Amino acid sequence: MLVAAAVCPCPPLLVPEVAAGAAPELDAARAACGDALGVLAAARPDRLVVVGPAPDAGPESYPAGTPGSFRGFGVDLDVRLGGGTGQAPGAGRPLPPGLAVGAWLLARAGWAAAPVEGVGVGEDLPAERCAALGRDLAERAARVALLVLGDASACRTLKAPGYLDERAAPFDAEAGRALGTADTAALAALDAGLARELKVSGRAPWQVLAGAAGDAALTGALLYEDAPYGVGYVAATWS
Repeated sequence: MLVAAAVCPCPPLLVPEVAAGAAPELDAARAACGDALGVLAAARPDRLVVVGPAPDAGPESYPAGTPGSFRGFGVDLDVRLGGGTGQAPGAGRPLPPGLAVGAWLLARAGWAAAPVEGVGVGEDLPAERCAALGRDLAERAARVALLVLGDASACRTLKAPGYLDERAAPFDAEAGRALGTADTAALAALDAGLARELKVSGRAPWQVLAGAAGDAALTGALLYEDAPYGVGYVAATWS
């Protein structure tokens, strides 16, 4: 069953080496992610599943040890999911950027509380498939924790990657409220089409979380919510 979850944004800029001189601008987001991972460790899970955005609908599995890299962002920095130095048994494609950020967060926190695996889901995975996947993940161990990665809209300002869209702020506000209060029904009801138009990478991962939580009596806490660079970032915990 799901005993805890951490929701974190996953822009590559969260990695200081990628952000370079702009790194201090996301210090509060990094601190919130660190606090969220602390909640996961305190829950004493038997398994941690890292769920994040992927280019294909998926779900795509990434075993512990799967490599990721930030070389595509001009930084000579490599990571492995769950740490380690050897190639993951059966590993195929490398981690997509969002899951690579998750691997970096775990390494930064010195994660050693439970074995790790990764799952990538894309914007084309329907809500009902996300929910079913979440239920399956919650049954993989007696005590399962999720690290759920994804960003809200990328359309909050004129300079945002998706330009300004007046629908973005209300969408982000509802998503942030749902994530901060562990409102599974509201997350399940997020409109996939609108999320795609607003360039929301977190919709599918958040709906996997909603499916995993099911009827579990988890309490949410909102740790961070802001829109630097015109992109909505949310950090929250469920426990």
